Amino acid sequence: MTDALPHATTPLAQASHSRFVQRVRRRYADELGLLAAGLPERAGIEQLILALQAQGRPLACAMRIARHLVLERLAVLDIEAGAPMEHVTVAMTHLAEVTLCLALAAARAEQDAVNGAPRNAQGEVIEFWVLGMGKLGARELNVSSDIDLIYVYEDEGQTDGVEGGRNAVSAHEYFASVAKRLYALIGEITDDGQVFRVDLALRPNGNSGPAAVSLAMLEEYFLVQGREWERFAWLKSRVVAPQPTLTNQRALALRALVAPFVYRKYLDYGVFEGLRQLHRKIRDEAQRRAAGRPERANDVKLSRGGIREIEFTVQLLQVVRGGQFPEIRTRSTLKALDRLATGGLMKRDTATQLADAYVFLRRVEHRIQFLDDQQTHCLPAGDDDLRWIALSMGLRCQREACELLDKLCEVREIVANEFDALLHDGNSPGNKGGCKGCGGPPLSVDSEEFLAKLQPELASVVRRWAAQEKVQNLREESRLRLAKLIGRAALAVRDEACTMDAAQRFIDWVEPLLRRESYLALLVERPAVQTRLLRLLGLARWPMRYLMQHPGVIDELADTRLLNERFDGPAFVQDMQDRFEAWERSGEAHEEALLDSLRRAHQSEVFRTLVRDVEQKITVEQVADDLSALADAILQCTIRWAWARLKQAHRPSPRFAVIAYGKLGGKELGYGGDLDVVFLFDDDDDNAPDIYGAFVRKLIMWLTVRTSAGGLFDIDTALRPNGNSGLLVTSLASFQKYQTGRGSNTAWTWEHQAITRARWCAGDAGLIAGFDEVRRQVLTAERDQAALRLEVQTMRDKVRSAHPQRAGQFDLKHSPGGMMDAEFALQYLILAHAGAHPALTPNLGVIALLQRAEEAGLLPAEVGRHAADAYRELRRAQHRARLNEEPTAVDPETLARLGLIPHRDAVLALWRAVFP
Repeated sequence: MTDALPHATTPLAQASHSRFVQRVRRRYADELGLLAAGLPERAGIEQLILALQAQGRPLACAMRIARHLVLERLAVLDIEAGAPMEHVTVAMTHLAEVTLCLALAAARAEQDAVNGAPRNAQGEVIEFWVLGMGKLGARELNVSSDIDLIYVYEDEGQTDGVEGGRNAVSAHEYFASVAKRLYALIGEITDDGQVFRVDLALRPNGNSGPAAVSLAMLEEYFLVQGREWERFAWLKSRVVAPQPTLTNQRALALRALVAPFVYRKYLDYGVFEGLRQLHRKIRDEAQRRAAGRPERANDVKLSRGGIREIEFTVQLLQVVRGGQFPEIRTRSTLKALDRLATGGLMKRDTATQLADAYVFLRRVEHRIQFLDDQQTHCLPAGDDDLRWIALSMGLRCQREACELLDKLCEVREIVANEFDALLHDGNSPGNKGGCKGCGGPPLSVDSEEFLAKLQPELASVVRRWAAQEKVQNLREESRLRLAKLIGRAALAVRDEACTMDAAQRFIDWVEPLLRRESYLALLVERPAVQTRLLRLLGLARWPMRYLMQHPGVIDELADTRLLNERFDGPAFVQDMQDRFEAWERSGEAHEEALLDSLRRAHQSEVFRTLVRDVEQKITVEQVADDLSALADAILQCTIRWAWARLKQAHRPSPRFAVIAYGKLGGKELGYGGDLDVVFLFDDDDDNAPDIYGAFVRKLIMWLTVRTSAGGLFDIDTALRPNGNSGLLVTSLASFQKYQTGRGSNTAWTWEHQAITRARWCAGDAGLIAGFDEVRRQVLTAERDQAALRLEVQTMRDKVRSAHPQRAGQFDLKHSPGGMMDAEFALQYLILAHAGAHPALTPNLGVIALLQRAEEAGLLPAEVGRHAADAYRELRRAQHRARLNEEPTAVDPETLARLGLIPHRDAVLALWRAVFP
């Protein structure tokens, strides 16, 4: 190799260095001008083949020459014009699609002439689909690639026969013959070469299976014999021929079979081991082929850190989560990386690095293949060829070193490290996967040898349930998984990474999930998740209860953004809309999927807030803000999705609003809180009452029904006009009349108390101004203050009597001096004085409004401020008690220990100031 290589502007870095390009230019000089200028596109390729046929060439010959001409053009665009990698792969995909469509049409016409057309029992012509797998399915075909195909026909049946029924055969025989003709047109080598090398090994039962299978045969195969690694192959599957199928929707039945095979409804971490075994075989094969052939060690596709490892990384994350999150489903590797990063399943920096690595490796792959049009992924051994590849990519090589090889090593190391981190064997770095002294062969959770290695407190609990029938009936693999998880918990206690209480809670949490193997697999594959889980269980009791109800949320612990972000309502709504559109694209946007999506998304966000809460990353007020904002967002999504499925919908979006009352209205929602809401509409359509009535019934069903994913909210609509005897939904005009006392049907004082905390929370923002005006009129209306004081006190006594307390106990909410006293006192101040003090009308929450009441002179000095502080502290104490599943009514000793006596007294002082 020379000391230095010329720059890429020299002839050495041009496409003419390619021996393949040289051959094409010599042999097809007269035909090169037939291909339209620029990047080859579908229409241009079709015109090229027609032009070649017009010169008298048969279809098979025309397609082969077209391939040579397209590849020559791509070599020039790629090497000399710097065409993006995606342009090259899409052009190659267009070439495959065009030639397959033409070849299939010709093959069926030829076979029809022999056997007649195949028909099903209804007399319809049976469709035949060519499925592109791998890079063809993903529209990422490389320049010298084979094409992985699977042939599927729609239904069983018989052909018409010819000349009165002669030569009639079964549909299966007919399509087997079509497959042979198709191969002859595409895959056979002639004097002009071949169009594409065809590989049918991915079909059901591989090379031992029939060339073409029916939909029914494929369905049975998926159910009975489909293997884990085949799910990764089918992820990229796509109908590529015939052309009419791409628009006539008849292949939807095929998609309905493939999607549930590839994507499961639950978190699917059990696929890790299947992919691990597949990758081990591929890497072993690459090493075997490289033995004694050092040049094969530089295989940019199959070697360590190669293209295949990027693809496996992406596909693994898609298969694991794609069943619940259809927005990450895409066949394109680059698009998938972006979507995985957007969804928080991969760090953005990692996704960017892998995307850059993928483009670099694919460009190197193309240069390798342009040399001789060979299906190889290994760097050439010849110095001149290696020098040419380097220069064509803007890199230099010298006698001592080659920048291409240096860059290749750097890129492959990045890929390999990320791949190894993802596909480890379930052990964290430096941890051999269990308790101290657990070396040697894996031990089952019910073995005495394993139990002897645990702390006595853990061993006694594990021994008890390990002897149960439900544990004994588990597969050996599952019992080994349990031992690994419990061993890690024991080790964490020894290392003081968690408490013994946390380890015992973990075992209590695991026991009901013994048959939910996907969750056990998740923890085995994600040691860091188990570490975070143990810490969480040690901080409070209620998280264990939530995790028992919704075990799938533990996957959220793998998201590095968990502790450092807050809930973002608009972003959540947009993410859910993206998910909705993804369900639509996949043809799976049925109500069950949408309802489950809403529930899982809500559970995940509640859990995220819970983790931030117990880790003390956010305050009690921020917890309430985030849970309230989440409820608002869920309501907004549900309105959109349910309206889109309402038969009576008469406009693109409803003129409809949800008005939040109570804790949601005051943005003080807690975990598991129900929603106090009122539904309003403002629509002049004659049928509006009936339409919105039907819509609200549907909306309530969507929000309250329990599905396999759990529930969402309990909805309380008792605060609507006329309470439970009133209509579920009210026009804005009728609501105004009811609330402002016009007409015979008017609101009670307690309803006006409730509206002090009411706000628009979801629906059409056009109704906000109208509702706010009604609320302002209610709050600022003149009132008899003495009568109002009596009514508020009477209602307070009624509420207190409904929550009786044991003698000597102080209930943080309902006892005298509790939070309810502060709320009722504030409601009186607003209704009595907001007309003269407009600063009291905004819905700012109890704490801020008590301070404003003092500033307005409605309370003695310091009384409002001290009561506001007291309300905050009482909420915190209530919140802590609920997180630890402790009672919220305490004895005097506990009240003093918690430092709450001054706060109780501050609320009592507020009450005496307002109700002397």
